Amino acid sequence: MTDAEIIDRINGGDRNLYRLLVERYQPLVFRTCMGFLHNKEDADDLTQDIFIQTYQTLTGYKGDSSFSTWIYRISVNACLNKIRKSSKSSFLQRFENVFGSEKNIEYSFPASEAENPEALLINTEQKEWVERALNSLPEKQRIAIVLSKYDDLSQKEIAEIMETTEGAVEALIQRAKANLREKLSSLYKKKKK
Repeated sequence: MTDAEIIDRINGGDRNLYRLLVERYQPLVFRTCMGFLHNKEDADDLTQDIFIQTYQTLTGYKGDSSFSTWIYRISVNACLNKIRKSSKSSFLQRFENVFGSEKNIEYSFPASEAENPEALLINTEQKEWVERALNSLPEKQRIAIVLSKYDDLSQKEIAEIMETTEGAVEALIQRAKANLREKLSSLYKKKKK
């Protein structure tokens, strides 16, 4: 059954078929969320929220683009909104840390028998560098690189999602790669000092 057929039947009253769309697109939506949020729990939560939102607005899907494009747009917008909200709460958390808070923060590190603590610390640090560099990219570059590298979408698919040309997507990806190289290089140089 095609996406359009499933959607027609859902909108006709067969709401149980929505699970087929969830099964079909959940991995794609989750990868997109991970690409922006870098946290499994946050990505899981947002993925659920996206499918709830998609279900609630399914009658608004007109079929002008493919369903996958439509759900990618919803996913990207939801991720960007989550990041914006997180930035505000992150500022408040830093403010509390500076001026004190009644909350006690506990830190835990995952145990791994295969890695020694030093290797684990280095891997965690490198992951944080990449996340920080990715998060500092301009929004359109970040969207293009996440959809390209995390979701392995073609430039044509990304262009459709971003409502732009393939040439513009190619330029965004190239600029994003250059910016990432520069940012990671400067982070590495700062670390060596």
